[in-house]
Amino acid sequence: MTAHPERRHGRRVVVPGRPAGRVRATLDARLVDLSNSGVRIEHHGQLRPGVACTLELSPAVGGLVFSVHVVRSIVVGTEESPTGERLLRYESGLTFVNLAAEQREALEAVLKRCAPGESFGDGRLVF
Repeated sequence: MTAHPERRHGRRVVVPGRPAGRVRATLDARLVDLSNSGVRIEHHGQLRPGVACTLELSPAVGGLVFSVHVVRSIVVGTEESPTGERLLRYESGLTFVNLAAEQREALEAVLKRCAPGESFGDGRLVF
């Protein structure tokens, strides 16, 4: 058997007991609609119902940040990426979790300010 050359640049140490860690990821999303209880988004990449994450709305919608749970997520179509890759397009429903009074007030202000059919812009989910 041939020995493989070491490719690491630093020393690796095995951590006993397997302590937990957290990996944060983001998913860009297009806001479809918004209510005082949740939001519907379109995005690429699967979301599983029950997953907890943070929704960051664009500055155009007040730059608000909410804790949310994924309620549902379904495939609604496909589209082609700029590189020609076929991407699944999902639509997901998210519900707000534990809104503070000031978050609820800010959300109500956004809902009053936006006309029906007006574009809400984009948002970002952080896992």
